[in-house]
Amino acid sequence: MTTDRNPQIPEVGPREAWKILSEDKGSVLVDVRTAPEWTFVGWADLSDLKKDTIRLEWKSWPGMSPNPAFVGALLNEVGEMPSRFLFICRSGARSMHAAQAVADALSARGESVPCINVAEGFEGDLDTLAHRGGLNGWKAHGLAWCQS
Repeated sequence: MTTDRNPQIPEVGPREAWKILSEDKGSVLVDVRTAPEWTFVGWADLSDLKKDTIRLEWKSWPGMSPNPAFVGALLNEVGEMPSRFLFICRSGARSMHAAQAVADALSARGESVPCINVAEGFEGDLDTLAHRGGLNGWKAHGLAWCQS
């Protein structure tokens, strides 16, 4: 789970994130993991909600270098401003930083859209066998996901 808590960015668990995405048609989910993570681990499948997960790297593999174009690329991708941004990564840390960056950029433009971190992330914490995906996180909660 997230270790870099930020009181300005609210957090919800994966099930609450699904509920928000289900009930708030204007909300979007932004997966900030890397392309290899999406390919080999999967991503949230929102097709039942008639939505797509926005996949945009916050940091790029292999060096995990920051993506300086992240905020601009995200705002370009969404077009019309959503009612809420929900951010997810592997365990909740990168997504917290991405949520803060977007909130700061919007504030600098005089705009305010809730930016929410999905605690536990897509894969969640390591279990006692040092495996992810079974203890907590999007997948462990049995929420819809897909893989390429």
